[in-house]
Amino acid sequence: MSNILAGLFEHRSDYKKLETDLENSGFQSSDYIIYIQNNDSSPHYLASVSATNNEKIDSVKNIFSQNSALKIFLFENMSFEQTSYQQLKNYIDARSKAEIQNSPDLKIKVSNIGIDSAEVKI
Repeated sequence: MSNILAGLFEHRSDYKKLETDLENSGFQSSDYIIYIQNNDSSPHYLASVSATNNEKIDSVKNIFSQNSALKIFLFENMSFEQTSYQQLKNYIDARSKAEIQNSPDLKIKVSNIGIDSAEVKI
């Protein structure tokens, strides 16, 4: 079973260089998909690569890092046939929300009478 690595990139970064780097590392055009939206509403684009072993996973991570990936996600035991762009995006959204830490309980001292003479130092 293969794994999918998904990388989130700035829209202004060069996706053609990413394609070239992947192909120079031995990946076929059928091993990756780059999702680009033609409108300016999305500041990012997404690339997904199918990797079958740890060596290929490490290679993809290095290529994504060299191409300034904002975030890299690994989906194990998943293939392109099992997912679509929307499903992949939903998985990424769910993982991103899960990474948000709960803030600690804050105790806020509220004074309702102002400063008293014990708090003023001259």
